[in-house]
Amino acid sequence: MIMDSSADFPNCPICGSNSWTIVHGGPVRDGAFGSLRAGRVARCGGCGVDRLAESACLPDIAYATATYRQSLGQSHDLESHFGAHDELARFTLETIWPRSLRGRRVADIGCGGGSLLDHAGKLPDEMLAIDPDPGFAKSLVARGYKWFPTAAAAAETHAGLVDIAFSVQVIEHVHDPRKFLSDIRSLLSPGGIVVMSTPNRADILGDLLPEEFGRFFFRTQHRWYFDTDSLRRCAEAAGLVTEEIKHVHRYGIANAMHWLRDRCPRGRTPLHPLDSSLDLLWRSWLETNGRSDNLYAILRRGQEQP
Repeated sequence: MIMDSSADFPNCPICGSNSWTIVHGGPVRDGAFGSLRAGRVARCGGCGVDRLAESACLPDIAYATATYRQSLGQSHDLESHFGAHDELARFTLETIWPRSLRGRRVADIGCGGGSLLDHAGKLPDEMLAIDPDPGFAKSLVARGYKWFPTAAAAAETHAGLVDIAFSVQVIEHVHDPRKFLSDIRSLLSPGGIVVMSTPNRADILGDLLPEEFGRFFFRTQHRWYFDTDSLRRCAEAAGLVTEEIKHVHRYGIANAMHWLRDRCPRGRTPLHPLDSSLDLLWRSWLETNGRSDNLYAILRRGQEQP
């Protein structure tokens, strides 16, 4: 079904196209697993990105208040936050290796409670904590980070000074992904890079269980859904050059088997007799073939835009 521009599917902010094709007719996840609401997802005929109908998206203001975290059953309790995010930091740090953070100026856009910055330790010379939700700001400042609500606000004092900008699982939430990356680009020093991640639209479970997994993967908190090509096009539109896109899978084979058996996620819950040796093979195959759950892009600052 080809659609014209409408309130639900306005012109694509990445490429300007107003041609959309429905790829998922709903329902979509609304918060925790099992909570659903009506929603449609369409693919842009210009750049290939998928987007959720605007009427089904969490409002932008939710990210500057406690509403976003409440919608996921989360809070501003630091211990709970670290419990959920500390393990994920390793995937980001492994992805940038062998690049070093030592002596660098680092920014984390969408930092939440600052788990990734904490894992960077004392290596960077300066660290910027950028997040629209002020709920963690007091703690972030107390831990020595410079807090800003947006990359544009940080650019007032740090334009052209950031060596490594992280943005982990954020671009899928924003209103305008091209502007989001363009604002991060303004922070970068000559030779600076952006390391960003987002869920992979080509996740293998989307083929194995298109209906059941689709109701889980598409969600009210995520407006945008990228594959390798559409993510590269978005970066280029924002004046960033793609050095590399890595496929990273964060779950063992037991999670996929649980999905196939139970039609629901089990995270890292083990499933006897499957073990870590099989996990290594599973992850390697998915990452080699581009079917992982996650994408990491390493982007560098391109030439100045006219």
